[in-house]
Amino acid sequence: MTAPVYTRILLKISGEALQGPLGRGGIDFETVGKFADEIAAVAREGVQVGLVVGAGNIFRGAKAAETGLDRPTGDYMGMLATVINALALQAAIETRGVETRVLSAIEMPPVAERYIRRRATRHLDKGRVVIFAAGTGNPFFTTDTAAALRANEMGAEVLLKATNVDGVYDADPKTHPEAVRFDSLSYTEVLTRDLRVMDATAISLCRENRLPVIVFNLNTPGNIQRVLHGEPIGTLVKGD
Repeated sequence: MTAPVYTRILLKISGEALQGPLGRGGIDFETVGKFADEIAAVAREGVQVGLVVGAGNIFRGAKAAETGLDRPTGDYMGMLATVINALALQAAIETRGVETRVLSAIEMPPVAERYIRRRATRHLDKGRVVIFAAGTGNPFFTTDTAAALRANEMGAEVLLKATNVDGVYDADPKTHPEAVRFDSLSYTEVLTRDLRVMDATAISLCRENRLPVIVFNLNTPGNIQRVLHGEPIGTLVKGD
């Protein structure tokens, strides 16, 4: 197998992915274990891995209004839920023999280190998988934005957006069988066509710093390694 084409990456996993195929919410540890297998395999190849995980399997702050909560409170609850998911991933990855650190944007010393950029890059340099928890630490920002922010702060060469579909389509492929998948897109096309790859803030941040984004299906075994070895899967979002 050829050498990986990237040496430092930021992988974004949705919280929904952790609930497994039944989609009942919560954490399915068999599914988490499968993801951990792939992440550990990538780390053993010498790729430095940063990871951001969402919290949609536990609580989504953007839907706080539906529960009667104000948005900031809902977002903080969502941030705390990402820490739960981060700890689950940390435990699974470490049982596979790969050192892992959870760095939280909200201080909680008993369970995670405080996020400090230089500390995070030092962990990456030592070959540890770094899981960035609690989003940006601020309400009104999604975990997609947190992923774009951390990727740029860490000097990642690519942001890998792992989803439940095999790329970006011009319509929802689950409800529109005729939807067409894009092999590549520019940041501007994503924004002007409102394709919802990531939120506009995240895409704008990637565009400003020329950080490429690859959107691919996480549920296909081996896809993370395929992306890292340069196989043209998913959709590449890059400069104009």
